[in-house]
Formats: sequence, structure tokens, C-alpha cells
Amino acid sequence: MRRAVFRYLVWVSEPDREPDAAPLTHRMACDVCGATSPTGVDFGAVQDWQLRHAGANPSHHTYTETLTRPWRAWPRGPA
Repeated sequence: MRRAVFRYLVWVSEPDREPDAAPLTHRMACDVCGATSPTGVDFGAVQDWQLRHAGANPSHHTYTETLTRPWRAWPRGPA
């Protein structure tokens, strides 16, 4: 019969800032019609989409930004 020993660890959660981490990305969605910008790492390009969309649709005043931020979890040590 096999047995396993587990130890309790305290885990830490934090944004992943390692060099190989996925980039933070932005996306904008029009709350009026549901149209969405392309997802990108350059917020300026996403904001340009929003302003072009608002210019083409003068009654579309509200938008929701979605951020995707990489996170990581790692054990800090025993509990």
C-alpha cells in the first residue's frame, strides 16, 4: 500500500511580471450595440477604436474596458 505525505503551504497570488509572462491586454466594448474593439497591448489603439466608434455612432456614449492581466500563484512556505 502506498502512502503520501502532504504538507500545508501558504500560497501567494500576484500579477505575473516575469519576462516570459503574457502581456496585459485591453479591449473596449460599446455598451449600446455590443461592438468590440480588437484586443491589444496598446491601450491607445483600443481607445482610438472607441473614439472612431463614438464618432460614427453619436448616441453611443458608454463603453466597458476589459483588461486581461496574467497572474501567478506560488508556494511561499509552510503554513
